[in-house]
Amino acid sequence: MLLTIENLGVEYSSERGKVKALEGVNLQVNKGEFISIVGESGCGKSTLAYSIIRLCPGKIVSGQILFEGRNLVDLSEKELRKIRGKEISMIFQDPMTSLDPLEKIGSQIVETIRAHEKVDKKTALLRAKKLLKSVGLPEDRIFYYPHQLSGGQRQRVMIAISIALNPKLLIADEPTTALDVIVQQKILDILVELKKQGMSIILITHDLALAIERSDFVTVMYAGWVVEFGRAKEIIENPLHPYTQALLNSIPDLWVDKPIKPLKGSPPDLANLPKGCRFHLRCEKAMSKCREHTPPSIKIGKRIVKCFLYEGRNN
Repeated sequence: MLLTIENLGVEYSSERGKVKALEGVNLQVNKGEFISIVGESGCGKSTLAYSIIRLCPGKIVSGQILFEGRNLVDLSEKELRKIRGKEISMIFQDPMTSLDPLEKIGSQIVETIRAHEKVDKKTALLRAKKLLKSVGLPEDRIFYYPHQLSGGQRQRVMIAISIALNPKLLIADEPTTALDVIVQQKILDILVELKKQGMSIILITHDLALAIERSDFVTVMYAGWVVEFGRAKEIIENPLHPYTQALLNSIPDLWVDKPIKPLKGSPPDLANLPKGCRFHLRCEKAMSKCREHTPPSIKIGKRIVKCFLYEGRNN
């Protein structure tokens, strides 16, 4: 197993008290797997991503993050710097704020390579050109500044930087945000190709349709919980959790004549969570015990669902 997250809990401090951004999160990623994490804004997707590389401003209050057997929670900052970028890399959501506006693209890729490997500048520059070519950009873009590139081109540069050291795990935090549909598809094609080459991918997205189309497995999050996990094909054919069902019902389908059913209400305030199941205020299938007790995470085959509806179906 490449990555194993066990019972992860993360809290933020605020003027209103503790904000429980993640609670009891479990996740496993094997080599060469493409896993998507989906859910509405504020559900904890990005907090989970940043926690893996220990860049989350919140406090890890429980659990462990095992990467090839090493618990990243226990590592020093010096030890983590050797892992970030080289073994675990990340594509950040906004490439314009992630790239240095005063440095040319080539310099930024070269700096990343030379920070982890003992190579001369010329060798690193040649690798930078090959990396840009691999993500569909002309080699001469190494002489450009970030502001001279389009949003899609900047995102490709971020991918080039993130794969410069051939990491084992690549985390992509909503890499297609604010890009048009054609550019989105091209960015995702690059991620799929990296997966074929043996790289493990974690895609953070609010777009469930996009996740199902490209992923091997889908993790559905709600209010800091993982409420469902399973193979992408199984999720779309037979969603188990009422929240997953509601998300799918809210997606228009050009090939199927079905009414779009919007998900009513809003996610709960993480600083003032409701008692019982965190989804029960919006759930059409909520029972009395959903309002009083926390639902268990139930394993059904290779699926996991956090819902009282499936009690007694463990196997």
